[in-house]
Amino acid sequence: MIIKVDKLAKEIKNNIISTKDKNLKLVSVALDPDSATLAYLRSQEKLSRKLNINHELKIVSSKVELIKAIENLNNDETVNGIFLSQPLPFEPYEVLQYIDPKKDIEGITPYNLGNLIYGKSYFKPCTADSVVRILNNFTNLDGKNVTIIGRSVIVGLPVSIMLSNKENNATVTICHSHTKDLKNITLNSDIIVVATGIPEFLKKDMVRENSIIIDVGINVKNGYIVGDVEPDVKNIAYVTEVPGGVGEITSLILFENLTKTKL
Repeated sequence: MIIKVDKLAKEIKNNIISTKDKNLKLVSVALDPDSATLAYLRSQEKLSRKLNINHELKIVSSKVELIKAIENLNNDETVNGIFLSQPLPFEPYEVLQYIDPKKDIEGITPYNLGNLIYGKSYFKPCTADSVVRILNNFTNLDGKNVTIIGRSVIVGLPVSIMLSNKENNATVTICHSHTKDLKNITLNSDIIVVATGIPEFLKKDMVRENSIIIDVGINVKNGYIVGDVEPDVKNIAYVTEVPGGVGEITSLILFENLTKTKL
């Protein structure tokens, strides 16, 4: 059973079109991007054109250049949003701290992530926000038992904060590589959010019938894009699609955040 995001995607697109300034500009910065990263950045540029938003790609070859580029973009009044392409060959914090929080449309600077705890963040992490919006669009989260597999700073941890806040009131368990008896935990979950980066990690025997599964993974297996959830899981549970699903909504939220820089 597939969780469709078409209606939600349309709502966000309409919101972008109705509120955006004609002169919005997004600059994506990448450090020696590989072919997969370049493919994503091209898709980002394509979506920019569809939404009539100016997009520029800046490629650098060192951490020093990357920081300098970010500082220049912070001071450029024609630039509304900065997108930092990841993964990076070092701890992202070393660079993220330099991004102006007002141009951090990904919502992943220390400033914006810190404010998330207080429920005061202007920009929420796009992928985490995508997960929460899809869930709210599909079910009532109040009192639901949610298991999050993965504790990354930009997905697992912020999703746990957002789902357990007073707006959603879910009961959240965070699991990771050191979690014992993971299967027992997932079988007792109403909702599972999988963000491991491991192809088809979540198996059918780990999921109970009619549960809700949010697949955050984007992996390449045998030349195909697959998620973190085994295909058979959709035969007994509700699952988001990969590609599509979380990724599609995440991309739109990025541009929705860009419109907020002009408000």
